[in-house]
Amino acid sequence: MEVGVLAVQGDFAEHIAILKGLGVVGREVRLPQHLEKMGGLIIPGGESTTLSRLMSLYGLREPVTRMACQGKAVWGTCAGMIMMAHEITEEDPVPLRIMDIGVHRNAFGRQVDSFEQDLDIACFGETPFHGVFIRAPAIVRVGKNVDVLASLPGGEPVAVQQGNLLATAFHPELTNDARFHRHFLGLLPVPSE
Repeated sequence: MEVGVLAVQGDFAEHIAILKGLGVVGREVRLPQHLEKMGGLIIPGGESTTLSRLMSLYGLREPVTRMACQGKAVWGTCAGMIMMAHEITEEDPVPLRIMDIGVHRNAFGRQVDSFEQDLDIACFGETPFHGVFIRAPAIVRVGKNVDVLASLPGGEPVAVQQGNLLATAFHPELTNDARFHRHFLGLLPVPSE
């Protein structure tokens, strides 16, 4: 099964490279028809306002929402997480409202306030995951059916999952650690024979 990576803006090439290293075909998605036959979609980091406008311009909002509702796996990293949220604290961009979380854009500050943090993630075992946070959003509300996979030392959730939906406030694609990509691949629907 192929995995789509939204390629209208942001760091899509890095996700495709990691998928390739895992033996999975990652396809660039720019138009609705590119989503056909995809078992899952990664919405990468980038600039959320631009990402939102380009998704509207290319008619991708409804097809991505439909994918999520059909049980296909969708993962948003950083700006992608903002797009997946049910609501954001700002008026713009307009999120897809597919995941029961509330998000605050650029909550940790500007580019100069970017940081890295080792994260304990129970389902990954004892070795921490090194999180790279760049103009990172914060999760300010977690719905009752959303599992928190990782939090900062202060308790702020930074990785969450709701069934087939995954969201991270950081950029796993900027590390050499493919555990989040493997976890996402485990959410893909099993192809029927």
